[in-house]
Amino acid sequence: MHSNLRDVFTTGACGRTTCQVPQEQLEWVTFENGDSAKVNLTRRRAIALFSAATLKPSLSFAQGAIAPAAPSAAPVSLPLTAGPFTGSVDSLAKYEIPAWYGEAKFGIWSHWGPQSGVEQGDWYARNMYIPTERQYKYHLATYGPQSKVGYKDLVPMFKGAEWDPEHLMDLYQKAGAKYFFSMGVHHDNFDMWNSKHQPRWNAVATGPKRDIVGEWAKAARKRGLRFGVSEHLSNSYDWLAVSHLSDPDGPYAGIPYDGTDPAYADLYHDLSPMPADFARHAPSMGRNAPDAWKMEYYLRVKDLVDQHEPDMLYTDGGIPFNEYGLSTVAEVYNVSARKHGGKVEAVYFTKTPRDVAQGGVGALDRERGVAEGISPVPWQTDTCIGGWHYQKGGKYKSSKKVIDLLVDIVSKNGNLLLNFPLPNSGQLDPDEMTTLEGITAWMAVNSEGIYATKPWKIYGEGPSTKVSVGNGGFNEGRKPDMGADDIRYTTKGPAMYAFVMGWPTPAAGASGSEVVLPALGTSSAQSPAKVHAVSLLGGPQNLKFVQEAAGLRVTLPAQKPGASEIGITLKVMTA
Repeated sequence: MHSNLRDVFTTGACGRTTCQVPQEQLEWVTFENGDSAKVNLTRRRAIALFSAATLKPSLSFAQGAIAPAAPSAAPVSLPLTAGPFTGSVDSLAKYEIPAWYGEAKFGIWSHWGPQSGVEQGDWYARNMYIPTERQYKYHLATYGPQSKVGYKDLVPMFKGAEWDPEHLMDLYQKAGAKYFFSMGVHHDNFDMWNSKHQPRWNAVATGPKRDIVGEWAKAARKRGLRFGVSEHLSNSYDWLAVSHLSDPDGPYAGIPYDGTDPAYADLYHDLSPMPADFARHAPSMGRNAPDAWKMEYYLRVKDLVDQHEPDMLYTDGGIPFNEYGLSTVAEVYNVSARKHGGKVEAVYFTKTPRDVAQGGVGALDRERGVAEGISPVPWQTDTCIGGWHYQKGGKYKSSKKVIDLLVDIVSKNGNLLLNFPLPNSGQLDPDEMTTLEGITAWMAVNSEGIYATKPWKIYGEGPSTKVSVGNGGFNEGRKPDMGADDIRYTTKGPAMYAFVMGWPTPAAGASGSEVVLPALGTSSAQSPAKVHAVSLLGGPQNLKFVQEAAGLRVTLPAQKPGASEIGITLKVMTA
């Protein structure tokens, strides 16, 4: 059992402490010493306990803030590859993030699966069963009522007829990616590999009829990229529960959706072990499930890890299901040790800070989030140029926006994992190619200041540093756009890199542009070393400079390097 757990009650989807809580959902209580017990509580008794000093209530099931699931009633025996780790917090606390990950800095992700085949955005397999959602209305108008045409009927539409992982990996490698992620399984319960434990609903059995994970892995490793997989499976039992409901009104009111058909329980799940109203109240990102499902979760992810030996495993949330989740982490590391002669070269990502708060275990991932300041250990932002699953006609981040994120994240000891959502065809659309080509052009000139670097004393300066963004996920939108007055710093040996996020406009009457780096001034609180030389990546090697009290003043050349409209990099050599 995870000793850091302090969550007490699970609720319905309201996410408020004042909501009406079905009494059958108030089962697990975690006490201050970390012990958990299953108790029968009436709603009145539960409310009375909210004020008890021995309890720590946590009632939010907001998306992305996932409370831990209840532990099993008795210890379970889980198959585990032999190696240095067991499925316990104490064992995993000894883990250290491998050096290669902190040096890689930039990865690309393909968040691609059957929901991409519809080309109507993220969470289609869930939202098509929720009458208030846009995708429900699209589905009804395009395919007919959900009682007759459900998600199971859309899965075969996912073909990837033009998918060429070799070509795409060439593009991603050229863009500067040092690692690549394939989606292994989304909340939709469809495995993207030749799954032993999901034999009917996997990419080899139906849809593209190809081992998507395996082919991505081969293409990445052929080019020297580290390979990772993402799993979003632990939330699936709750996430797909809406497929067991029916329209509340209208011409199809009361007619059950196709999720209730027991012939398809291997896709939509068997909800019979749960309370009668579970489907109506199950939170989208909840992890309320019977032990049989937790075991299936473990065996399926273990199969993914055992078959494809990933260098990284990303889970969509915190470590799930106590011993099942902890053993999953151990499996990733033990398989890595077996592959690398006893050395653990793998990284497990969790979105829950408490999982890694005491050190070890894995790396912290911030979904669509950035950090407030420099972290002492490597971490990751995962984000997308648009939506997670492909949306026809969707809008994308510009290459400038992506590079602004990248340099900010790297200056704070982080890595950027960037998703390019593929459509059903398996080819990037023209607008995605525009963003990718812009990233490629900038990295071709400036990547020396990205890879294998470490943070400096401060991450940067300029107007953008005055804006507090916080440290959670989903905060990337708070980060202001950066311009020529915004600086970010990294270091590598005796070199310091100053990213200037735009080409400065010449001062009135000046013949050219210059950059001033206040943190490198002789009177700076950072006490910088004496500067001996300054060069411009992609430009002249010896720029004119003066290190004075107010800052390091650098005269820029007349000719701009490639992609300077996005930003430039000064290489500063010190003693």
